[in-house]
Amino acid sequence: MKSFLAKPNEVERAWYVVDAEGKTLGRLATEVAKLLRGKHKAIYTPSVDTGDYVIVVNAEKVVLTGKKYDQKLYRRHSQYPGGLKEVTYRNLVSRKPTDPVYLAVKGMLPKNKLERKMLKKLKVYAGPEHKNHAQKPQVYEF
Repeated sequence: MKSFLAKPNEVERAWYVVDAEGKTLGRLATEVAKLLRGKHKAIYTPSVDTGDYVIVVNAEKVVLTGKKYDQKLYRRHSQYPGGLKEVTYRNLVSRKPTDPVYLAVKGMLPKNKLERKMLKKLKVYAGPEHKNHAQKPQVYEF
């Protein structure tokens, strides 16, 4: 019996809307990453992008547990000596409310060319409105 391998031109993609209001950041990110990778489909193939498009609305209303709101740090480095920059979750949300959701999902995707393809299918919006109505997205509940 031969193994099934999906071909990129045979993949049918759907559009999903995920409401992040009241959801925990990590649990939301795992569901979104699963949709982007295509792991919910029977034709899932690790080396092929079989995932769907995902629209996340109300990203600024994501919930963190415990004291993470003030203690969680986002770090980046400029690759120069002393170039480490640290920002708390509270400051990051005040400047860019969509970044925590985007970075959490990005951290759960494979670190290769597929990650860049999958991230292009992720649309994150801070408020309840999005501009992808023409694609007729389905509401995804979890």
